[in-house]
Amino acid sequence: MWTRKQRPERPEAGYSVAEVAMVMAIVGVLAGIAIPSFLTYYQASRLRVAAEEVAAFVNQARHIGIRENVGVCVLINPTTLQYRLGTCAGTAWVGAGSDAAGHINMPQGVRLAANANPVFNYLGAAVPAAAITVTNSQDGRTLKVTVAASGRVSIGP
Repeated sequence: MWTRKQRPERPEAGYSVAEVAMVMAIVGVLAGIAIPSFLTYYQASRLRVAAEEVAAFVNQARHIGIRENVGVCVLINPTTLQYRLGTCAGTAWVGAGSDAAGHINMPQGVRLAANANPVFNYLGAAVPAAAITVTNSQDGRTLKVTVAASGRVSIGP
């Protein structure tokens, strides 16, 4: 049996300050490289989601026109969309996704611009065809939501 004085000495357990500092430096360098890429990805994803939302809302107007057997105008404002029944001067449509005045709000930091307000007829065709520019106001990137005369809605650069 070992006595207290005869036991062999064990080295101290744990990490040295130099080892911890080295690991922290490596983590810092990796974070410094990854964060700008993540922010770029986040902004691009945010813009893509906003463009998909706009396309879905425009498609909803088309479906309302077909279902109600009436024309539906999509009024495009910088931060909202609004459906009008009949013509662009008609009655505001109030329903799922809109407030009491019929406005559909866009996500924060997203702006819209369009060359025309498309009006979908009871068959789903659009007159006039339109291009809606969706802009991320933080970095200025844009995507276009295109409404063809046939009523087809697509997203592109």
